[in-house]
Amino acid sequence: MALDQSFVGRSYPPTRPYEVGREKIREFAEAIGDPNPVYTDPEAATALGYPDVIAPPTFVFAITFKAAGQVIEDPQLGLDYSRVVHGDQKFVYSRPVRAGDRLSVTSSIESIKSMAGNDVMSVRGEVHDENGEHVVTAHTMLVARAPEEG
Repeated sequence: MALDQSFVGRSYPPTRPYEVGREKIREFAEAIGDPNPVYTDPEAATALGYPDVIAPPTFVFAITFKAAGQVIEDPQLGLDYSRVVHGDQKFVYSRPVRAGDRLSVTSSIESIKSMAGNDVMSVRGEVHDENGEHVVTAHTMLVARAPEEG
């Protein structure tokens, strides 16, 4: 069943703040194999003008994808998550994510398209810090595969 086009533009409430910790950033940098000291050494970060270590660009995915769960789990939308694959991801930054940030995400549905029986949905996650400053916008594309005929 095709997703309802009337959901385009629907926004969901902001998430509770997620506090970004130095250790989480370090663990993430190690997990992706990025040895850049700006992710692990506060002195290296401050030498580059940051108030503390910063996170690798894809770190915010964990926060924005969790927030997109509000969309995915919306019973009115009717998305069958067992048929969903992650199609694409893009981040547009105003500034890097820093240790000590308290970030909230507001998710909204940007588009829903049907192609060859598949539903392609784009979800935008606007990430702001506790002062309301924009940090990053995440664009996530999800593809709900068409049921197999059979």
